[in-house]
Amino acid sequence: MFFSWASIISLLTVILPAAQGGKVLVFPHDGSHWVNMNILVEELHSRGHSVTVVRASDSWYIKDTSPFYSSVAVDIAGGSDEEFFRLFVSEVIQIKLRGRSAWTRFALDMELKDKFSEMHRKICEMVIYMFENKELMRTLNDTKYDMVLTDPSNGGGVMLAHYLGLPLVFNVRWTVHGEAHFAIAPSPLSYVPFPVAELTDEMTFFERVKNVVVYTIRMHLYKRTVGPHYSELCNRYFGLDGDYFSLFQAADLWLMRVDFVFEFPRPTMPNVIYMGGFQCKPAKPLPQHLEEFVQSSGEHGVIIMSLGTLVAELPSDLADEIAAAFAKLPQKVIWRYTGDRPATLGNNTLLVDWMPQNDLLGHPKTKVFVAHGGTNGIFEAIYHSVPIVGIPLVFDQADNLSRMRLKGVATGVAISGLDRIMFWNTLQEVLHEPSYRMNMQRLSRLHRDQPMKPLDRALFWIEFVMRHKGAAHLRTESYRMPWYSYHSVDVIVFLLATVFLLILLPFALIRCICSMMCYKQKNKRE
Repeated sequence: MFFSWASIISLLTVILPAAQGGKVLVFPHDGSHWVNMNILVEELHSRGHSVTVVRASDSWYIKDTSPFYSSVAVDIAGGSDEEFFRLFVSEVIQIKLRGRSAWTRFALDMELKDKFSEMHRKICEMVIYMFENKELMRTLNDTKYDMVLTDPSNGGGVMLAHYLGLPLVFNVRWTVHGEAHFAIAPSPLSYVPFPVAELTDEMTFFERVKNVVVYTIRMHLYKRTVGPHYSELCNRYFGLDGDYFSLFQAADLWLMRVDFVFEFPRPTMPNVIYMGGFQCKPAKPLPQHLEEFVQSSGEHGVIIMSLGTLVAELPSDLADEIAAAFAKLPQKVIWRYTGDRPATLGNNTLLVDWMPQNDLLGHPKTKVFVAHGGTNGIFEAIYHSVPIVGIPLVFDQADNLSRMRLKGVATGVAISGLDRIMFWNTLQEVLHEPSYRMNMQRLSRLHRDQPMKPLDRALFWIEFVMRHKGAAHLRTESYRMPWYSYHSVDVIVFLLATVFLLILLPFALIRCICSMMCYKQKNKRE
């Protein structure tokens, strides 16, 4: 009898979470963004939720089968294949190697515009393909999903959620219009620096001029890049003529992948939930061959280098300069690199196709992290108190590293001027100046000192949206207001007109009275 009851209780503990779980439809963004999204997908699955992931035919990171989700395979390219990203990053590196002139920056912006326009065009074609597939849409409707979880770096998930009438949750730092705060929260340009401008929240007059100029140019560029594609899609299916971005702003919840040890203080909104560093976790033991290599470094320690998922190799001359600088160090180096073996590679440097980055950063012998400046790597470095030498390449990386430089935990070198002497000197500075590690330890303490883990906070709010069928009470309706109402231009004009009339009216009455008196006096004289 005891065994029977124990078996029943054990069975119920397995069945009940699944029975109470929700159904989540995920429309992800491929590449490194999927690394973030997959963490949420796996955690949702572990809590008994059923997760379905929309996957294009050319998906790079997103697998067709997984123990953590079922997939909806869409037989059309989604613009996120590996060759597209590799070619794009290679072209960007070649542009940046030309220098840091205004013309180089313009060329880079145009390259970004063309490539991203192509990507968003393919995403819209994928969405249209889905909408026109009546059997697929009927299946999605009949499944009765509780919400859509998406990365608004592309608009596919936004369009799908609106079409299905489902609550919408963002896993976000960037939208199709740039940094997400600027889409949802008040962002005064007087003290909120626009990302890519590489400014702080304490700007001089001319820095504020730069902030406004960069913001204006970039917002125009974003609209020109994505506007034609999403406007046509919205007009075709939703009757929204050019107002596609209001669908983004209507999201129920914004899970923001930043923390205020990284972000500058700024206004925010009640439906913005901060989960910066949610992917960070204590280090696990290293594989034996890596542990032996790390231990062989002795008192000098280890430097690790990775330039992210998109950059596995560099131009040969640049790789030779980096390798030559490493070869002169007493430290051991683990470098994620898949290109041809650099001719100047030293015996102290180990090239690997893949590395357990989080576990290496958490190893006590790791001294410096050479990185491209992506937010994932930055937060892992903060979590494990490892100072950074940055080599920014594309997107927001230079701006991210500028924030870390301001906090005294990082320094960097521009790829256009990188040579072995400069790189070696930069490494020496971070290795031997104690303030870098001390400042990073302080950031780590601040980041870790929270009432609950960022991942648990994110999951609580995702489940909150499922329980309550949305979070409309947290969402401002300001995005529905025309610009002149949002900025109270109409109110200011009305008040100025009222004041003007109140001032003018007594003068008009006095003039009228004076005219009448003069007229009467004239009549008397006649």
